[in-house]
Amino acid sequence: MLRDTIKTETVTAMKAGDKPRVAALRLISAKIKDRDIEERTKSSSGDDDALVIDVLQKMAKQRRESIQMYEDGGRTELAEQEKAELAVIEEFLPRQLGEDETKAIIESIKAELGAEGMKDMSRVMGELKQRHGTELDMSKASGWVKEALS
Repeated sequence: MLRDTIKTETVTAMKAGDKPRVAALRLISAKIKDRDIEERTKSSSGDDDALVIDVLQKMAKQRRESIQMYEDGGRTELAEQEKAELAVIEEFLPRQLGEDETKAIIESIKAELGAEGMKDMSRVMGELKQRHGTELDMSKASGWVKEALS
């Protein structure tokens, strides 16, 4: 399980004395625990790796936005810290599908569902997220779905 891998990597980084990596891994663990607490109130318990991947994707998105803001503001030292955290987070994410692969998947789902226009966007997006949600940046995929349906 991904959760166990993160714990193992934290111990390894602590033994190696890699403080920035330990800090990033502890941030990941804290976010996962926060999400666990949120999930306790819900009735369904889904796939644990899917939950962890969702948390990691959100953390990665936050880091990318922060990097952009820090670079725009001339705060390169903070941007570098965020880049280091992002690198650690991305180690645990599954390989992301490229643009061409994603567009091919969108076309196949579009054909499968018989989607013809923008009215079918939510159906296509729902199916795309269900099948490939952990392998995609859904914000980019949304633009490609729009493009395919217009």
